[in-house]
Amino acid sequence: MAETASVVRLSNRGEDCLRTGPGTPAGRYLRQFWQPIYHSMDLAAGRAVTVRIMGEDFTLYRGETGTPHLVDARCPHRGTRLSTGWIEGDQLRCFYHGWKFDEHGACTEQPAEENAFCHKVSIGSYPLREYLGLVFAFLGTGQPPEFPVHPEFEYFDGMVEIDSYSRDCNYFQNLENALDMSHIGFVHGDNVAIFKGIGLGRALDAEESMWGVTYGFTRPDGQKRVQQFGMPNIFYLTALPTDPEIGWQESMFWWVPIDDTRHMQFSVHRVPAQGDVARRIHERRQARRSTIVIGHQQLARDVLEGRISMRDIDKSKVDLVRLQDDVAQVGQGLITDREGERLGRADVGVIAIRRLWERELAAFVEGRPTKKWQRDASIVPRAWGLAGNPATIGGAGAGGQKIAEIIDVRPHVEVAEQLRALHAPVD
Repeated sequence: MAETASVVRLSNRGEDCLRTGPGTPAGRYLRQFWQPIYHSMDLAAGRAVTVRIMGEDFTLYRGETGTPHLVDARCPHRGTRLSTGWIEGDQLRCFYHGWKFDEHGACTEQPAEENAFCHKVSIGSYPLREYLGLVFAFLGTGQPPEFPVHPEFEYFDGMVEIDSYSRDCNYFQNLENALDMSHIGFVHGDNVAIFKGIGLGRALDAEESMWGVTYGFTRPDGQKRVQQFGMPNIFYLTALPTDPEIGWQESMFWWVPIDDTRHMQFSVHRVPAQGDVARRIHERRQARRSTIVIGHQQLARDVLEGRISMRDIDKSKVDLVRLQDDVAQVGQGLITDREGERLGRADVGVIAIRRLWERELAAFVEGRPTKKWQRDASIVPRAWGLAGNPATIGGAGAGGQKIAEIIDVRPHVEVAEQLRALHAPVD
């Protein structure tokens, strides 16, 4: 029997998962978790940028020591952007009048003030952690939780590929898309090389786990596919082969709001390749990065507005999977109107995640205990030929295992697009 939309519709009380700006329930909830916000390689020593995360602007900079820092966007003196200033050691000097702030937000100099009052002035500062080639931030209140590590991506003989892109719609539309297996046969139906054998999937099921939702389906040949969603915005799966010399690989994704109508997807991919095989894969990846010369965001807008058809697109010059998902998700609207939805049995993943979010958000808003999410070895989805016991891979000390090489695989044209999205002007 099909589920009805009335059963699973998100609350209309404003206490839903879609709006994440400062002070919103979902925004406050997401801020209590470590979130990726930037690529390490995009932030050179001595550089500062304005970044927008969850509708809020910050100054991200890397000190001359190489350590990254995150502070408020504006100088409290006259309100100009701190990202336009100078970095001195690990401190940041305002472009306008030279007020200087340390990495903890304390004002340390006021050059034009005869009687300086630095002790009365400060800006917000936020904990950062660099991990797997990404910069993670804790934007919440109180002490940050223990930083979650994923040793299976750190210690093994192979490569870790890191990737990201921006998309012009609410982040939850992408999150739900990951738990919607039935779209693959249609949205990605012409990607035979990537999605061959997946089909629509049958026997879809979704159940709550210690980490979030375990989502599975059975292929027509009887093979079981399992994917894991981790609260509040993480996805972990055995990923499709992307090179003829490797098999299935593991991937992890985060969907992070830029604001309510744009978001970033950050991802890391565990590629089990080494030696000459790894070198050849890397060379093919680099060659492919250079051939993608059309940004999927503008192309999706052109498709949706009828200026071009999907049939007219040169698929060799665009990241086709991202474009296809763009058309589907942005085509839902900047923020999907769920009032008119009619959900069915194939939407069990979407239903599960909405119910989970609504339950946890209600508890969070009411001050009741929320679930303590944790990922252990049983959650790591090793399936379809991936060997090894996840409990013995990586970890403290790593048993002398090799530290994986981190490689950025973003198409060059996409880097420029996502940075424009993240470096939104301060309102």
